[in-house]
Amino acid sequence: MATGTTAAAIGATHPDLSERFLLCEAAAGAAPELLFTENETNCERLFGQPNPTPYVKDGINDYLILSQVDAVNPEQTGTKAAALYRLSIPAGAAQEIRLRLSDRTPTAEPDGRRKQPPATFDRVFKDRLQETDAFYAAILPAQLDADARNVARQALAGMLWSKQYYALDVERWLGEHNVDPLRDQPGAIRNRDWFHMVNADIISMPDKWEYPWYAAWDLAFHTLALSMVDRDFAHQQLLLMLNDQYLHPNGQIPAYEWNFSDVNPPVHAWATLFAYNLERRSGGPASLDLLRQAFPCLLLNFTWWVNRKDPSGRNVFEGGFLGLDNIGVFDRSAPLPTGGRLEQADGTAWMAFYSQVMLEIALNLALEDPSYESMALKFGQHFLWIASAMDRIGDNHDELWDEQEGFFYDVLRLPDGRAARLKVRSLVGLLPLCAVSIIPERFHGRFPRLAEQVRAFLASHPHVGRTIAPLDRVGVNGRRLLSVLDERKLRRVLAYMLDENEFFSPYGIRSLSRYHAANPYTVHVQGMDYQVSYLPAESNTGMFGGNSNWRGPIWMPINALIVRALLQYYLYYGDSFTVECPTGSGVEMTLFEVAQELTNRLARIFLRGPDGHRPVYGGTEIFQQDPYWRDHLLFYEYFHGDNGAGIGASHQTGWTGVVARLIQIFGYTQPEVFLAHGFGSPREEPAHQAA
Repeated sequence: MATGTTAAAIGATHPDLSERFLLCEAAAGAAPELLFTENETNCERLFGQPNPTPYVKDGINDYLILSQVDAVNPEQTGTKAAALYRLSIPAGAAQEIRLRLSDRTPTAEPDGRRKQPPATFDRVFKDRLQETDAFYAAILPAQLDADARNVARQALAGMLWSKQYYALDVERWLGEHNVDPLRDQPGAIRNRDWFHMVNADIISMPDKWEYPWYAAWDLAFHTLALSMVDRDFAHQQLLLMLNDQYLHPNGQIPAYEWNFSDVNPPVHAWATLFAYNLERRSGGPASLDLLRQAFPCLLLNFTWWVNRKDPSGRNVFEGGFLGLDNIGVFDRSAPLPTGGRLEQADGTAWMAFYSQVMLEIALNLALEDPSYESMALKFGQHFLWIASAMDRIGDNHDELWDEQEGFFYDVLRLPDGRAARLKVRSLVGLLPLCAVSIIPERFHGRFPRLAEQVRAFLASHPHVGRTIAPLDRVGVNGRRLLSVLDERKLRRVLAYMLDENEFFSPYGIRSLSRYHAANPYTVHVQGMDYQVSYLPAESNTGMFGGNSNWRGPIWMPINALIVRALLQYYLYYGDSFTVECPTGSGVEMTLFEVAQELTNRLARIFLRGPDGHRPVYGGTEIFQQDPYWRDHLLFYEYFHGDNGAGIGASHQTGWTGVVARLIQIFGYTQPEVFLAHGFGSPREEPAHQAA
């Protein structure tokens, strides 16, 4: 488009959307310069091959940074464009740049120059602000103060900002690297097993600043926050990873763009059930369509896990990487330096949890289609086998539960058949606590045949179910408990988790116990020491590039799962079950109160404290004091285990946006409201269920 002296516009044409115009007002009395190029790879720079066009995708960069005036198209046309403003802004001053995307064609001045539509920018901007205020007033509790509302709104804004169109034809990409799907070729080309994959969708990204990429388990947590503001988009994102252009034919969900074949925790089913329960409790018509569409694909994925990640067939899972990067002694994506294999407490707990969630989904579907009752039995049996394998009858040295210490650990199985626990107190041992679900009384009464089949299964296998929460013990309101932990184990694990010298930071649950600050755990193998010690911030190991840190910092998504677990246990045990919180304080709390205390600590990361400082900004005084920064928040990857300061990518809202959902429930004080926002059990009314 032509540039005028007071305004400029960039026109774009799309076969479905027709024409759109980016209207760029003048600033400081001058219109911006419009730059155009093509969104094509610079083949000459990357591959030493001729470019199909002189104007390639880095042309605008080269014009700005390298002053290469011939890098952009003087004809002002192309598939990539930018408006360049040249402004001189004195210290302490401000300058507005006004842009608007419109479907209205700019009109022409008498001399032929383009001009904008009537000057309605201020009115439109004011209207949108009023609409936004009204929208957030409807979804956030009225009793939240202005600071908490600001934090929640900015977290959600970051989630919405992180939508990104993502295009990748893997077969084409592999072809460019001379990999043929029908020939066995040497070389370790990444994603070589994903020829079927063609991505061309808008996806919620963990981080669209560095480069756009997606990760399946990040995305599952994104939907917890996104469903507050765009439930349809959240549902679409969940189903996206399960469609035939993402899900591998063997059932694997793609892990993340760099290596689709790596293994992320299987949280997709839970996020899907969460989304369904949230819709059902919203007061509108609840549809089983989401569960119907997801279930067969999740069944395929569950089967992939059982077939690929339980090599011994003993219902103890290896998992591998599992998204926790460098949490362990060894790199869990690589062969062990000891040989043998690693049986993972977290991998096995994830599969127990997966079984529970699939059981709940099957029960919901069986209410309208009895054929799903057999699926509910299948997943109930899977849960019982997996949970029982974590702690077999008797005190065995080669199982995940350590009876002497009262905690779960990974087990290292050596090539000669010996087995040893790797006694690192970390999230690996807390995740079994999260493998918990509630079966409401109405389900138990609705499926008497299923209940009889479960009783017959337990009678035929008397060693199964003996070391977990008893299935025949009825809790509050007739509920039954599915849990890896019986009451005794639950109390022992909670004593560690709620100890401020172990996991319980003032800002949430640490990923590694603070105990290991003074007591590092070391394994000596072939002349080398492999060590894990408490690191509240950055890692001191090069594992995974040294930029993935699970040896002490606080991570929002796992904390959200722990909040959920505490509320599940509360639904079953009620007010009669109390624990010291913090451990050793003498203060007794119900598990609902513990969940609320944990939620408060997580929200405290972002909220301004009595001294006016926000823990998230640590010692960065300009962020703490400067009026242009102090209320404009950054949502980091993870947080310092002792002081709550933001660590890692500052621009990665990603799953840290879950704090918006936690703040939403943080503003309420009654148990039924927590349950109404998706943290309760299926097919129960929210009111009065925690009496």
